[in-house]
Amino acid sequence: MSQFLEYIKMAFANIRANKGRSFLTMLGIIIGISSVIMVISLGNGAKNVITESMAGIGAGQIAMYSSDDTGSYQITSDDIDAIREQVDGIKGVLAQDNATGSMKTSKGEFTVSGIGTMPDVQYFDKTGIERGRYFNEREYLSGQPVAVISEEDAIRLFGSTNVVGMDLDITFYDSTITFTIIGVQKPQDSSMMSFVYEDSPVQVTFPITVFEQIYGTQVDSFYMVYMLAEKDADTYRITSEVSNLMERRHQCKGEDIYQFENFSDYMSIVNTVVNMVTVFVSLVAAISLVVGGIGVMNIMLVSVTERTREIGIRKALGAKTGSILVQFLSESAIITLIGGLIGIVCGIGGAYLISGIVGIVNPSLNFAPAISIPAIVTASLFSCGIGIFFGIYPAKKAAKMSPIEALRRM
Repeated sequence: MSQFLEYIKMAFANIRANKGRSFLTMLGIIIGISSVIMVISLGNGAKNVITESMAGIGAGQIAMYSSDDTGSYQITSDDIDAIREQVDGIKGVLAQDNATGSMKTSKGEFTVSGIGTMPDVQYFDKTGIERGRYFNEREYLSGQPVAVISEEDAIRLFGSTNVVGMDLDITFYDSTITFTIIGVQKPQDSSMMSFVYEDSPVQVTFPITVFEQIYGTQVDSFYMVYMLAEKDADTYRITSEVSNLMERRHQCKGEDIYQFENFSDYMSIVNTVVNMVTVFVSLVAAISLVVGGIGVMNIMLVSVTERTREIGIRKALGAKTGSILVQFLSESAIITLIGGLIGIVCGIGGAYLISGIVGIVNPSLNFAPAISIPAIVTASLFSCGIGIFFGIYPAKKAAKMSPIEALRRM
């Protein structure tokens, strides 16, 4: 052990004796390691932002739709009640219907995007209610024309958010219905990248049973419904149980009438794509490590040539081949380890610098790098490995040198 420590001291002494050359040797390793650390940190940070944004939009959501064109296997209100009662882990279930209408206020005429839905819509709302509330089960069952609008639309319509209790006269298909505003949604998070432009339709949410007044017929069957799983619930299990339940109720087992779109599938695809891009760019950046390793080998060959006299004297005094080999391998490993540590610091600093610049240029894309400890450990070990691998040839050349030949070159 003491002998190995002596080799380490000798290696540091040789590195200090040739500071400029040693730094230039490390430069390739520094660039390679810092590039890999920056790419991985920025990639993980971007993936975290994407994942959080997507989770805020639709985490735990499952869409079920009937693929039957005949209308014989539509999803009914009784089916929705059965799903709520018989499948564990479901927080909410709802169906929706849409209609385009128009209305006029003191602020002008507006196009209206009407969304008829069910009371469980409150569980799907990621922004929440700023004023008032969502409609309840009683209002839904009785088909009362009550409505919820966004804060942005409240300002567009009335110039104020204090609109709970006000009326909206909306015309759908030549049928004018007076809606009472009972709720105002909070502003949407800008990270969701949703925009309200001047001529965009006013979005009005109300009980789907109001469509019975619009259409003049009962709305009791749907081609698509949405389900929201409770936190940490297995969405794939829920999908399977709902599929089995629907096939039993409609006696269509094995016909694949009911199809599902699981939000978790989209999350997996996004994560896979981001990971693939990160790995690919990291591998490209790692090429510079190989170049840096070749530089280490070249410098070590030069060092062997310069230290021929030293090797000859040590051999003549009885130094073993293994001792010479370990000495030069230690030196190459230390050079690359120091380069790797500097590269790690530069990589972390560079990642924060780049993310900061991106945040200044485009605040909506602002995100913090996610530093990966496994990546740092791997980079450190890899840098040492590069030094040992590319230092083997020069070390062997030095170790196998004949003492007589070495002293003859003095």
